[in-house]
Amino acid sequence: MRVVAYRGGGRSRIEERPVPEPGAGELLLRLHCCGLCGTDLYKIINDTVPAGTVLGHELVGDVAAVGAGVASFAVGDRVVAPHHVACGECALCRRGAETQCPTFKENLLEPGGFSASVLVRPRAVARAARRVPDGVGDEAAAFMEPAACVLRGIDRAGLPGDGGFAVILGAGSMGLLHLLVLRAVRPELAVVVIDPLPERRRRAEALGAHAAGEPGQAASLIAEVSAGAGADAAFDTVGGSGPLKGAVDLLRPGGTAVLFAHARDGEPAGFELNPFFKTEKRLVTTYSGGLAEQARIAELLFSGRLDPSPLVTHRLPFAAFDEAVALTRSHRALKVLLRPEAI
Repeated sequence: MRVVAYRGGGRSRIEERPVPEPGAGELLLRLHCCGLCGTDLYKIINDTVPAGTVLGHELVGDVAAVGAGVASFAVGDRVVAPHHVACGECALCRRGAETQCPTFKENLLEPGGFSASVLVRPRAVARAARRVPDGVGDEAAAFMEPAACVLRGIDRAGLPGDGGFAVILGAGSMGLLHLLVLRAVRPELAVVVIDPLPERRRRAEALGAHAAGEPGQAASLIAEVSAGAGADAAFDTVGGSGPLKGAVDLLRPGGTAVLFAHARDGEPAGFELNPFFKTEKRLVTTYSGGLAEQARIAELLFSGRLDPSPLVTHRLPFAAFDEAVALTRSHRALKVLLRPEAI
């Protein structure tokens, strides 16, 4: 089977590897497509994974073979499966911090999503894999895992029960996915999106943002939308001390900034503590999603209430993986889906 193997130094190459045989409790998927994720980019840009690693986890595939004891799936089923599944039993899981469970860190997709065939390990098969209904396209289903990550941050934002105002910093694929999930779960919420690129601001408005503006317009836009009160929540999908300070500054007293992005290694937060303390603002972080968020997102996707497929701008074969990385890094692509052959 063909895989995209990371070779170090920001480069990859196509390799041929044996097709794995599913063991007890496992599934073998034939890949339809896999999305290029911001975490994949972070690992490539910062060279944080060993040579030979197969990245990718936002996948859709059909079942090519089932291991012994698997009764919930059959050959030919179209399936989505996340790469991380918590144990559900440890102290962290019992306290609602399942994304911090040590077991959660294990990759349950072998060798990775950028592979023509992908083995799904038993814990993911038993607890997290889902059959995709016929009426839901691959390009929407591929967003189940990242949309669950977004939903977890929305849940942690403490938004008011009725109405309210939110701002999203960044209109890349994850910023716009925040917009779409917010529109699905809180349609009455007014959402402002901030991004320096005009085409991304236009896309945000087309996808339902109340308003979109440049970074220098953020304060005035939020003041206009909220009648001077400030944002109930600010979602930072950019990362780094500057955007995080901007998110905190846009909040009303008692509002919540949600950090949903990497920073440079060693970079500290850059906002003044005393005003933060005296206005009772909150800062929360979220970087992944658990089973509960995945279940709710699956219901939204499968019911048609959430359709992230408009975020897909490029569909490329594995052989164009380095091109996909370059397009995304230079902001010429929003979301790239890859598959073994050309789409």
